[in-house]
Amino acid sequence: MVDVGDKAVTARTATASGRIVTRPDVITLVRADDLPKADVLATARIAGISGAKKTSELIPLCHQLALTSVTVDFDFTDDSILITATAKTTGQTGVEMEALTAVAIAGLTLHDMIKAVDATATMTDVRLETKTGGKRGNWTRDTPEGDSVASPRPGTAAVVVASTAGAAGEREDTTGPAIRAWFEARGYWVDAVSVVADADIAVEIARVVATSPAVIITTGGTGMSPTDRTPEATSALLDRELPGVSEAIRARGLAVTPRAALSRGVAGTASGTVIVNLPGSPGGVKDGLAVLDDLLDHLVAQVEGGGAHE
Repeated sequence: MVDVGDKAVTARTATASGRIVTRPDVITLVRADDLPKADVLATARIAGISGAKKTSELIPLCHQLALTSVTVDFDFTDDSILITATAKTTGQTGVEMEALTAVAIAGLTLHDMIKAVDATATMTDVRLETKTGGKRGNWTRDTPEGDSVASPRPGTAAVVVASTAGAAGEREDTTGPAIRAWFEARGYWVDAVSVVADADIAVEIARVVATSPAVIITTGGTGMSPTDRTPEATSALLDRELPGVSEAIRARGLAVTPRAALSRGVAGTASGTVIVNLPGSPGGVKDGLAVLDDLLDHLVAQVEGGGAHE
């Protein structure tokens, strides 16, 4: 076992993913929880979390870790179930194996649940997507081998839109361009506006964080639809939360519609990058940007080490 006694204690996270490929009719049965073995997703989620906690017993020479959080989530395509697991700890070694084990055990459990109706189901593409913390900093699958994420680049921003219909070209997105224009009016250079399916939001936010913009604003995926996963994807990466910001955005929306109370958007910082979730509606984006008008510059200055502390 590698001696990690001299390593610094840091907050560490890792996200892994994998897929179960099966028939469309089986996907329908899983989503309706109508298989012979009931509570399919709940059982697979518990199995994945339990697997993460037992990683040191399953994988030789893995360190025992005091996990502070393990989440396992599922999204669907027509013929597959995407499994995403995020593990967190504060310690002297990473949690990549815990995240990968969670995906593998959850996938095996799903296979056990559906084999009675599809013996040919396949578990595939189990892989690490992103990790944070430690000497090498942050890493994402798109980062060249051995590279780490630098400190946030002052004056830069990125926009991530969670919209399955938009990513498929079935609906024109107007929220991303509106946020880009808002950033540019304030002197920010916008790296890109990316539009991704809800199922891909966790991987996309992690990828964008790894490019180190000063600010990321997301839009969409903050409600209670089964595919709305933007808050979970964001929370998995945050090292500090900003609950007051998300509460102010909801309060602004409540002045217009009671449905604003249903938004689960979060805000915080990930390795110095400010991330704010906004709702997916044009009105919700307008209200959120109105709140950020008075906060963003001061917030970014504080994160960068300047500005008054209140």
